[in-house]
Amino acid sequence: MNVDEFVTANEPKAGGETFQLENSTLLDIDLDGTVMAKAGSMIAYDGDISFTGKSSAEGGITGFLKEQATGEGTPVMEATGSGHLYLADQEKKIQLLELDAGQSISVNGNDVLAFESSINYEIRTIKSIAGFSAGGLSNVFLEGPGSVAITTHGEPLVLQPPVRTDPSATVAWSETTPGSHVDSALSNMIGQSSDETYQLDFSGSEGFVVVQPFEERGPQQ
Repeated sequence: MNVDEFVTANEPKAGGETFQLENSTLLDIDLDGTVMAKAGSMIAYDGDISFTGKSSAEGGITGFLKEQATGEGTPVMEATGSGHLYLADQEKKIQLLELDAGQSISVNGNDVLAFESSINYEIRTIKSIAGFSAGGLSNVFLEGPGSVAITTHGEPLVLQPPVRTDPSATVAWSETTPGSHVDSALSNMIGQSSDETYQLDFSGSEGFVVVQPFEERGPQQ
C-alpha cells in the first residue's frame, strides 16, 4: 500500500465510547476526567493529560498491587485531563468489561490494564495459596459501576465452577473465591522440581473463572 493508504488504514477509529479498542492489543481511552492505568502502558496521548505515579499497596486510588514473591510493587499511574490516551501491554490481548453497580470481578494485578475512576478497588491476598508465593496469592477486587480493561496472553477461556486451575494461567474470577489444591502425583508426572503442585480450587456453581493459554510467572515490566 502507498503512504496515504497506510495512514488511512491505521489511523484511530471514530467512536463515542470512553474505552474503545483500536485493535486487539491497543486501547484508546477518550479521557475527560481521571482513569487508573498500569504504569508503563502509555504508548501515546493527545490533549491535556497529566500523570501521577502510584506504587502503594494500600486500597483506593492510592495504590495497587504488591507482588508477593519478589516484594516489588507493581505501580499504576493516575491519568487526569482531557484527550485520547493510548495504552498497550506487550502485545497482550485486551478484554473490555463493563461492570454494573455492585457487580464485581477479581483480577490478577498484572492483568489489569486500566479502569475508570468510578470503579472501587481493593487489594486482596488469599493466604491459603501458600505454595504459590511467599505470602499467598494477591489479586485486585474491582467493583462497578464502570469500565475495566484487562489483558490476556492469547484468547481467554471462561470456565464455570467447579474447576481447578494453574495459578500462573488464571486471569480473573467472579462470584467465587478459590481455595488451594495440592496434586503431588501431577508434579511427579511432569517432573517439577517441587514435590507438590498447587492449584486454585474453585468450588460451588456460582460465577466464572478466566484462564489464558500462558503461564505468567512474574510481573511484566
